[in-house]
Amino acid sequence: MTAMSMRLAILVGVVVAAATVSPSAPLAAAGAQPGPDTPSRELLDRYCVTCHNERLETAGLRLDQVDLTRIAEHASVLEKVVHKLRSGQMPPEGRPRPDPATVDAFATSLETALDRVAAERPNAGRVASRRLNRVEYVNVIEDLLGLEVDGDELLPSDMAGFGFDNNADVLSITPGLMARYIAAATKISRAVVGSPDTRPVMQLYEVGFERRDVRAGEDMPFGTHGGLAVRHHFPLDGEYVFAIRLKRNDTIETIDGIAENEHQIELRLDHALVEQFTIGGMFPGPDPGQLIAAPEDDVEGQRLHQYRMTADHELEIRVPVAAGTRLVSVAFTDSAPSPLATGQLPGVDKFYISGPFEGRVPGDTASRQRIFTCRPSGARAEQEESCAREIIAGLARRAYRRPVAADDVEPLLGIYREGRQGRNFEAGIERALEALLSMPQFLMRIEREPIDVRPGAVYQLSDLELATRLSFFLWKSIPDDELLDLAARDELSDRATLGRQVRRMLADPRATRFMDDFVGQWLQMRNIFQQDPDGALFAGFNDSLRKAMVQETELFFQSQIREDRPIQDLLRADYTFLNEQLARHYGVEDLYGSHFRRYDWDDDRRHGLLGQASLLTVTSYANRTSVVLRGKWVLETLLGAPPPPPPPNVPPLAENDRRQPTSLRERMEQHRASPVCASCHARMDPLGFAMEHFDAIGRWRERDGGAAINATITWNGDTIDSPRAFREALLASGDEFMRTVTEKLMIYALGRGVDYYDAPVLRGIVRELDRSDGAWSSLILGIVTSDPFQMRLASGDVASVAP
Repeated sequence: MTAMSMRLAILVGVVVAAATVSPSAPLAAAGAQPGPDTPSRELLDRYCVTCHNERLETAGLRLDQVDLTRIAEHASVLEKVVHKLRSGQMPPEGRPRPDPATVDAFATSLETALDRVAAERPNAGRVASRRLNRVEYVNVIEDLLGLEVDGDELLPSDMAGFGFDNNADVLSITPGLMARYIAAATKISRAVVGSPDTRPVMQLYEVGFERRDVRAGEDMPFGTHGGLAVRHHFPLDGEYVFAIRLKRNDTIETIDGIAENEHQIELRLDHALVEQFTIGGMFPGPDPGQLIAAPEDDVEGQRLHQYRMTADHELEIRVPVAAGTRLVSVAFTDSAPSPLATGQLPGVDKFYISGPFEGRVPGDTASRQRIFTCRPSGARAEQEESCAREIIAGLARRAYRRPVAADDVEPLLGIYREGRQGRNFEAGIERALEALLSMPQFLMRIEREPIDVRPGAVYQLSDLELATRLSFFLWKSIPDDELLDLAARDELSDRATLGRQVRRMLADPRATRFMDDFVGQWLQMRNIFQQDPDGALFAGFNDSLRKAMVQETELFFQSQIREDRPIQDLLRADYTFLNEQLARHYGVEDLYGSHFRRYDWDDDRRHGLLGQASLLTVTSYANRTSVVLRGKWVLETLLGAPPPPPPPNVPPLAENDRRQPTSLRERMEQHRASPVCASCHARMDPLGFAMEHFDAIGRWRERDGGAAINATITWNGDTIDSPRAFREALLASGDEFMRTVTEKLMIYALGRGVDYYDAPVLRGIVRELDRSDGAWSSLILGIVTSDPFQMRLASGDVASVAP
């Protein structure tokens, strides 16, 4: 039994009481702290009301009107007060402040009163009906039909709400978007069935600004460099054309690296060699047509120039390929010349796959095995229809995430009959599948209120709805048969059963989807693909390094959850994952190869997330670091205390005068001379300066612009002079880091933003984390067993809910 399995088994009976607010159980069981029944107004009146009163109404708050004997009426305001006090944002710097013990006592008394009210009048919130977002749609198609599809090609990108693109409020469906889903359904149904109507198409794959001298990834053959590997779906048995185009000089459009040496290019299909091409070395010497056209009488010169312009037109081949999704790779071999040789190497620019030509319906593929679970026992219509009913009902059950009735199957069976008319059995199944993938029951996630529920009441979700929430949280996809069967028997809501399912799902490879998707959005790491560091200043930055940065953080986060580590290890873990290119970027010399492996740091400068290049690059500009971006990122992402937006007409930061080198810190101090700037930067800048030893692409440095870097800061009264001290200070800032991680994961799991009525539940989960070892299993189980995840507020007047 793994560490996570043991913890989950123990926590099933413990976390539920701590993290759940139910109508029948008072929240005191969630770990409410002792305190007076009614919080004292003394702190509010002395430190807060001077600004937040009826006359000034600073930030829209009127705390002089708050009656602390009527907590329920002012819960939304008081939760804001608690958050501002706990995060140290109020009272603001420069104003009189109570001592920390006084703040903690007052905040605790407010929390206790708010928790008591929440227990008496529970509010689990509502999640709106929503469509599948693009990532979910791609995963569902793979799990339902065994087909890997390109979501970027089929559907537009999704907006984000509260930091995540699975937020229900931004996942409405428009007529234009519905047309895209219908078009995708047509394309997918033809691909998985193997429709004879499939026409030849050309698919383009492009290589970005990648390194050409190293193995391009784990899917590439050993002994190769450059190129690319793609998983391509071949819809029919037939012939396909593969064409390779190479990188060219941006100015004169001649092919790079083929002037002097001969190169071999391998085309492989599922690792088997299909063809080896040879290019280059035929016409060595200078190109007479490089700047001006070669003279007409210079036949050899014209041949040389023409070859260097068009030599890759010969890199084409037409071969038979069996239907299915296959790994196709194109790469240069490490034979002569060595990729370590001096001079420019050629590189793959574009790779085309065209077909099918002379296509035939495949006999068997992974997708067809999932679809055709039966075959008609004869040619009679009733025999075919019986099998069609079985196929359609099985697919609909998984696609709709529930058992299906005749009302679900008959419309699809009618469409099957239309498609079968004048054609064959498989054509009818294809049409029915196309219709199923366009149905609202498939595309939308709808939680239906019980008929007898009172308006504004909190009710328990059905087991089937719980199964859907759970699978889209941990797998970003539909429930599998085991989860669906348990839900259909109303057994999933049993606490022990639910714990076992959470444990099983986290151990499944599909859980990697949630881990990568969550960390990429929470840490804003996805933004690295919009970053374009200045090539003159950061010549070593390229697309392969960018991808390596992302993969490091993804593998690190996966290990944190799969090993069930304490959540605090996100900031203090003494290991990471590196390949050779990223290792060299960090100054690590004793690591070789393109594959990632775990690496233990010799020093503590890069421990945890804050030393990883992905996050340091995302929080920088193209030509320099940004203490503002980094400080804002720490406040917003790790401490849950985002600063207000900047005022208009903020003057730009002066560029460095290289005649008199100044550090970024000195230039920022000049920038903050304005009182308008200083009011916000006082909170952000110290946090950014603490990471100033890392440059704009995450390399360690001692100097900036010729000036020595001073990364020492004072924060919360403590002097911080090293990355280690900075991490320890963040972890020591009360429960703000743990609360922020909990809140972000709750938002992601629910698909909605959290509100004031969720705060008592979040506090209960954090308290349980504090009492335990803070492991990820405690957090995930705490969310899954909480009222917001398991229950829902009925539409109507919330105030009508009886205490």
